[in-house]
Amino acid sequence: MPPKLKFAEGEKVLCFHGPLIYEAKCLKSSVTKDDHVRYLIHYAGWNKNWDEWVPESRVLKYNEANVQRQKKVQRAHSAQPVKTKKTTAKGRKSEAASSTPAREERASTPAGKDSESSSTAAKASKTQSKDTPADSGSDQPKKKRGRLDLSIESEEQYLAKVEVKIKIPEELKVWLVDDWDVITRQQKLAILPAKLTVEQIVDNYLAFKKSSKSHNQAKESVLVDITEGIKEYFNATLGSQLLYKFERPQYSEILQDYPEKPMSQIYGSIHLLRLFAKMGPMLAYTALDERSLQHVLSHIQDFLKYMVTNRSTLFNLQDYGNATPEYHRKVQ
Repeated sequence: MPPKLKFAEGEKVLCFHGPLIYEAKCLKSSVTKDDHVRYLIHYAGWNKNWDEWVPESRVLKYNEANVQRQKKVQRAHSAQPVKTKKTTAKGRKSEAASSTPAREERASTPAGKDSESSSTAAKASKTQSKDTPADSGSDQPKKKRGRLDLSIESEEQYLAKVEVKIKIPEELKVWLVDDWDVITRQQKLAILPAKLTVEQIVDNYLAFKKSSKSHNQAKESVLVDITEGIKEYFNATLGSQLLYKFERPQYSEILQDYPEKPMSQIYGSIHLLRLFAKMGPMLAYTALDERSLQHVLSHIQDFLKYMVTNRSTLFNLQDYGNATPEYHRKVQ
């Protein structure tokens, strides 16, 4: 029995695009082979080049409650430090430069491949409960030229996609469970900046692989691409998909305190592990062919084995601290 559609064709709705919510209209609907509902969305007042197929989880009913939610998200986004439209030495672009559709007056400029790629990770976002990371829409992975091609796929490719799963080793799953308990039940916070940051962990892994007897120049090139890709995915998705609700005020403070630093230089191992727990759906919506995808997955599983081997160094409950009474008031 096909799933019931929440939205009708022609219905006025609200829709997430990146971290913001826009007024939109449902043009068409479709159901994939695995019963996932999608809608072709047109953003009100924007060029039709920005029309896109989105999962049902990104669409909201147009009502007063959701309009207020839209305004709240806009205010929160506007309160963040303004970043210039440039790429830092680490390749981190301004979120504002990549998450907002081009206005109608720019209709004569066709959306390029890089702008198309902005909806790749957004398509992978799923509805989350308030006690799981990512309760506020989706970010987009930034695409570096010369690295893995993450551009959007064709409609046929989208419909044919199979679910991509990354198997988290049992030795690491226990840390995800403890992390959930410490943050959501005990209401503690990771101490930041982390003693061992995501960037340091990834770089240490790369150095470890380079020291292997089987290492060669060809393998190094692929490893560099993979490790840089991990950093980029982390920086692109942390704010929207990897945080618990209780951590969001801390994240806002970090953005203010370190406006020019990529988050991979601030956050540590447990948030990196959360990324791998969510990366499967992200990879499912890239334009990688089956062979390339399996190649990437094998490297990710190898990275997870490295984390298992070094778990005594990477994970420690002492890396969490108590939140202040003032912080608790911010969360409420």
